[in-house]
Amino acid sequence: MLALTRKFNSPAFLLALIAALGTFVVQSGELGSSDTTHRLQVAHSFWTSEPPVFPQEYPEFGLHGRGGKLQSWYGMGQSLLMLPVDIVGTYMERLPFFARYNGNDPAVRSIVVSYSTNIVVNVLTAMIAFRFLRQLGFNLRPAVTGVLALLFCTTHLHYSQNMMENNYIMLLTLVGFSFQFEWRCTGNRRSLLIGSAALGLNLLTRLTTAVDLLAAAVFLSLFLLFHQRGASSRTPLRTYIKIAIPVYAIFGLIDRLYQYHRFGSFTNTYITIFAQEYHRLDPSLPPDYPWETPFHVGFLGPLITPEKSILLFDPLLVLAILITIFCWKRFSPGIKAFVVTAFLLLLAYISFYAKYTVWSGDFAWGDRYVSTAAELAAFISVPLLFQYRLQLGRPVWSAGVAIIVISTLIQIASLAFWLPLEIYQMETLSHPTFVIALRFKNIAAFALGKMDQWGLTNHAMTEDDWDYVHITTWNFLPFLLRRVGEAPAWMVRIAFTVWDISIVAFAATLWRLTRQVCLNAKIRNVH
Repeated sequence: MLALTRKFNSPAFLLALIAALGTFVVQSGELGSSDTTHRLQVAHSFWTSEPPVFPQEYPEFGLHGRGGKLQSWYGMGQSLLMLPVDIVGTYMERLPFFARYNGNDPAVRSIVVSYSTNIVVNVLTAMIAFRFLRQLGFNLRPAVTGVLALLFCTTHLHYSQNMMENNYIMLLTLVGFSFQFEWRCTGNRRSLLIGSAALGLNLLTRLTTAVDLLAAAVFLSLFLLFHQRGASSRTPLRTYIKIAIPVYAIFGLIDRLYQYHRFGSFTNTYITIFAQEYHRLDPSLPPDYPWETPFHVGFLGPLITPEKSILLFDPLLVLAILITIFCWKRFSPGIKAFVVTAFLLLLAYISFYAKYTVWSGDFAWGDRYVSTAAELAAFISVPLLFQYRLQLGRPVWSAGVAIIVISTLIQIASLAFWLPLEIYQMETLSHPTFVIALRFKNIAAFALGKMDQWGLTNHAMTEDDWDYVHITTWNFLPFLLRRVGEAPAWMVRIAFTVWDISIVAFAATLWRLTRQVCLNAKIRNVH
């Protein structure tokens, strides 16, 4: 009992519990996107006789690889992450208990995979984010608010419900930054090994995360620079090269072996094969497809378009810029290094995808290709706001609180419906469409029963019954179970009861965390 009491007095434990409960509450039971569904199928193909891509899914998904076999073009990282729970979910789905429900969406297997994977990833993210913020020198209250900001005030919340690769990439990037930073501060080579392994593992998820490897090196270099100790960096540099580079090379080799297994080449990427195959299917495509977008269009798109602007989907970016301007000279070397690195990383991702044919990330809430980098640059604003509250003054503090509230409301709104809703609506609405405003309009219309009267339904939303079900109800598991109609009434009642209890538990834990942080602040002030 004493050990349990200590845990409930620990801010780190309470943050992990809040992450678990919050993630549980927002789940729909669906994987959220066709991309993740196909990555799960790849995981399934690792241990069953099923193919990674079914023939009827071509050419929308899959490319012809060795021996003419259809292969998934995705990296294996997220598939490996989902593999253990895919095995568990598959066997659970076969239990007689679910015999009546099987054949419906969300499927039992996807429910098990989405709940388990998202909760584990978010709990670990909360723990490593708290660790990293404390390493950067933030006091307890700013560090706690920073973790909460990442989880609930950035697009990280949306991708906790819609399980694309983003949050897994965020977790591994934060682990890499935290442990490599620990090595630079303490000389602990084991920390460098762990951090490098996390960043290397990212390469198996999305090969473009090589940019994150470079960002980690830039972060450490800037930390040295701001400490004005560049001349003393030779020995650490040699250590970094001897430990980090071989680790990266091992994961790079694994990715290349996987590429060879699928497509018979060590040197190309799926983009090369994708371009060749799609040019054969449609010779009218531009010669430089899929890199035909004018650079200025893809570069400015994530910044200014109302459909995809990161400044609209992650407003905390504005706050981060504002605080950096006012308080730069007060930042510690570690904070300076991280802020600069985060914005450079964001700039690098925007630039890399600028010419890509779907620079916007296509069917996604915001620009999913750059959202992880945007979250890294955005969430640091909240701990900075609390850390430098007195120096910033009341006007900036008030503006900061307002931006935090707005950002939180936007992230909560992103959960209300399945993400393609506004994309379907934009087929008949004029462009440009302010997607976030449209989402709030959809919430009001659905709550009031005015979707048809307000012109928010169209033919694209009724062509597929499955899509229709998932965009005409609140996107949380109990509501989906009730909307599907095939779930037994008792199952729906249990789902709603557990959901309600989880919301209450989440609120109670948040209240407990607030009390503990305030108590620690009082004790600190007394001493």
